[in-house]
Order: sequence, then structure tokens, then C-alpha cells
Amino acid sequence: MLMDHWPLLGLRLNTPRLELRLPSEDELAQLADLAADGVHEPDRMPFIVPWTDLPPAERARSVVQHHWLRRGNWAPDNWALNLAVFTDGRVVGLQEITARDFAVLRQVSTASWLGVRHQRQGIGTEMRAAILHLAFAGLGAADALSGAFEDNPSSFAVSEKLGYEPDGVAQWSIRGRRTTMRRLRLARASWEIHQRVPTTITGLLPCLPLFGLTGQAED
Repeated sequence: MLMDHWPLLGLRLNTPRLELRLPSEDELAQLADLAADGVHEPDRMPFIVPWTDLPPAERARSVVQHHWLRRGNWAPDNWALNLAVFTDGRVVGLQEITARDFAVLRQVSTASWLGVRHQRQGIGTEMRAAILHLAFAGLGAADALSGAFEDNPSSFAVSEKLGYEPDGVAQWSIRGRRTTMRRLRLARASWEIHQRVPTTITGLLPCLPLFGLTGQAED
């Protein structure tokens, strides 16, 4: 079975409303269709790489290619896990967690997007809480990093609920304009205080070597 060689296919994160897991090929197509339908208002750009400026068909294709690229480039000291987010069996968005030299640094970064029709329903908070549970409870992370441009209040609202604290700023050229990103950091102690979303992890133990880890994990 393919899962014997790529155990991440069996990894599941479950919250009261959501399931996060790698998508099948048909589900990846649904995720691409969701991106083609829109991710944010056209007058702003929340991403460093402006992939949502592509025409809908190219935007959908970029989702598929990016997903394949992340799998193909995976290494235990440099990995990126792109989990599709499901509610009632429907694909609603994508939650990413990445790390370099995780076994030493114990530090992850997260990013995500939701289809426009699934926004403002609390899903963004719940899916980030789920991936943070994987990071801290499952993988033993010490810190989780995030960030958003100053015109993205919804992202900051999610981060505030989950206990993130300011971690400086960075300047980027976005659509030809100087744009300020506010960096955020969540320490393990703060996560323990603010965690509110019940999350279960299944299928993690056989995945640990892919994350550069050995030993026991929550399962």
C-alpha cells in the first residue's frame, strides 16, 4: 500500500467540526476549484507570493502543482505539510505547517486559506488550533510563528484568540508597493494557556521519522 511508504496519508486531525488530512486526487481537484472561486477580496493581497492574482484556471492549477511540489520536495530537515480542511465531508480550505531543522529548533510556521463562502464562520480559528495541537502536543514544538499584513484584521483576530504575541515587523514589496507584515510568535507556555479547541490526532507515530523525530507521539 502507498501508505506504507508515505504514512502521512494516514495522518488525521479532528476537531468538533473539522477534519484535516492530505487530500485524495479528486479532493485536490475540489480544493483547486475552491481557490478558483475566490479566496479574498480583489482589492488586497494577503500573500507574499501573489498566486491569487492569477486567472481562475491558472490559480486552480497552481494549487495542484504546489501540493505536488510540497510532497516531492519533502525532507526530514525541511518539510511542509499541506492539509486539506473538511467540514461535513466538503473541502473548505487549506492549512499548512512548515519547518526547517525541526528536530533541533522545535519551531514551526503556519499559513492557511479558506474559500470565500466558508469565511467568517470560525473555521479559520478551529483549523489553526488543530494544526497547533499537532505542532505542540504531537511533535513537541517550542514555538509557532505566523504573521499577516496590516490590512488583514481577521488573521490577527485568530492569532489573538490563540495567544500569539508580537514578534517584530518585516517589509515586503506586494503588487509593487511597500507593505508591512507584523510577525507573531506563539510560545508553548502561551499555547497551553489558550488552547480551547478539542483536537485528536491519529496516525502520527509512523510519520515521526518524516518530521525528523523518533520516539512516542500522541495518537
